[in-house]
Amino acid sequence: MRHPISRALSYAVIDGLLPLADRRLPASRRPFDLPQIIQPHAQSRVWGTTHYGVFVPDLPEPHRYLNTMTLLGASGTELFDLDHLAAPDARDTTTVFSSTAKEDQRFYRSYDMRAQCRFSDDGGDLRWGDDLALDVALPRVAVRGRYPGFDVDLELAVTEQVSYFVKSPIYDHLSLLAPYRGVVDGVEVSGLGTFEYARIRTHQGFLRRTMPAALKLPMDFFTYQIIAIDDHTQILLTDVRARGRVACRLAHVRVLGGATEVYTDVEFTVTAYGDPLLDDRGNTMRCPRTIRWTVRDGDRDILAVDGTVDSPWRQGHGPGYVAAYSYTGTWRSAVVSGSAYLEWVDVQPD
Repeated sequence: MRHPISRALSYAVIDGLLPLADRRLPASRRPFDLPQIIQPHAQSRVWGTTHYGVFVPDLPEPHRYLNTMTLLGASGTELFDLDHLAAPDARDTTTVFSSTAKEDQRFYRSYDMRAQCRFSDDGGDLRWGDDLALDVALPRVAVRGRYPGFDVDLELAVTEQVSYFVKSPIYDHLSLLAPYRGVVDGVEVSGLGTFEYARIRTHQGFLRRTMPAALKLPMDFFTYQIIAIDDHTQILLTDVRARGRVACRLAHVRVLGGATEVYTDVEFTVTAYGDPLLDDRGNTMRCPRTIRWTVRDGDRDILAVDGTVDSPWRQGHGPGYVAAYSYTGTWRSAVVSGSAYLEWVDVQPD
């Protein structure tokens, strides 16, 4: 049984944070105009955690997707912290996770950001050892990954089309639509990806040691999925919960050079689970085999898709995993099918 403090924190987070975060909906319908906030805050204890991510959901077989996910600073949450990987000062912990669906292409490593990394104050030059380099000069972002088993060289043309998962005084989390081109594992690729950034004022910023389990923010379920409907249309699907309360369940729709919309009438269902996954520390997690999403706008059906996970699960999203799935269904009135990207963390109490 989880500590009662954890339950109280969940109520404070959901009931207290969500009213502040209501600005995510109108902000997701306007062009992005805050490039100055995209900084690493590596020396800050105020913004205790930042996140940079580049996600490509539509690579050809056998790669299918590419994720480049980083966290700077321990988060103080159940969802994303791996305390055994923490730096001597937990606030200096940073991680890189990158993978594709091909063979064993998975890279995951933790670093002490003060000893092993270099982050310019303005966020233009970000280096995780010799493994990953991000050069951020909006509207251009360059990604250079040199991992055992595969290399990544991408350039993104970041647009002003933004989706906010959270927009509040203590937590900003956004995704920018970003056409990309480059080379992954020796294969020339191009398509429609995302560039993502988050900054969080976390209570972990007050402690050198990792936050005790009873005081971690009790966000215990997270899934984030990206569907590339076609060369111009991208859908972001999110479901985040804390002790059964919904923190974020949204569908963001972006059409390159066109409309950007966000929908709140969203349902997500796991229609069948696979065998539990076992991580390298002996922890198990149940992950889906088949899923279903439905999105509506009043009496209109926006999206209805069924997905089947058919790639290897890659461990590295905190205690969770990523994978690809094949989907079929309808987008507005059109029949659609393809491959989608899936992130999954489920540490809900029994």
